Amino acid sequence: MAEYKHGSMDIKVQEKTFAGFIRMVIWGAGISIGILIFMALANS
Repeated sequence: MAEYKHGSMDIKVQEKTFAGFIRMVIWGAGISIGILIFMALANS
């Protein structure tokens, strides 16, 4: 097996994927909150 050095792996793709995931979670939460507020205002 090849010798492994801690911290030597290229993780740019993983970081980009994680940033996209976090962005989608924030958008999803914002849209959900917006829908809940709209539903609360429409039913009162």
